Amino acid sequence: MKYFYSIISLILTIVILIFLIGCFNAYFYPMKYNEEIKIYAEKYQVEASLVASVACAESGFNENAISSKGAVGIMQLMPETAEWLCSKIGIDYDKEKLIDVNYNIEIGTYYLSYLINLFDNQKVALCAYNAGIGNVRNWLKNREYSKDGKTLNKIPFDETNNYVKKVNKNNYYYKNKYK
Repeated sequence: MKYFYSIISLILTIVILIFLIGCFNAYFYPMKYNEEIKIYAEKYQVEASLVASVACAESGFNENAISSKGAVGIMQLMPETAEWLCSKIGIDYDKEKLIDVNYNIEIGTYYLSYLINLFDNQKVALCAYNAGIGNVRNWLKNREYSKDGKTLNKIPFDETNNYVKKVNKNNYYYKNKYK
């Protein structure tokens, strides 16, 4: 009988752990706006898991998020950058629509695609998404940060370095969800 209770206790412990892991994952890696992410990821040829990873890192999927610097929506787009991107995509720019899920995800996904194609390196593209294209171009010219002018050996902004790590950590999780 003692053996039976030990097995029951072990099973209950495993069930509780599985539940807690599920709660942890649901909290830190929410699965929101999957259809929109898949549509625009396919349209702009970016991995859906990367789009979700950026959205999670940027806003935690909060469509109403506005940063202290003025970045707006799920993908945390600066209005000036969004306006420029809309002209490249060929859609009308509307600052008020930046909190609209579809609009924001489309522009943010296009921006990721643009940066990946521009730099031909996902890590460098993520740095540019966070710190800006100008900063990253300067870093690539600096031998202290880039030995070859194409990749970054060192990211000089702690915020950007932490951002890239967070997106990559998120992407590790989301890759399994967006197969």
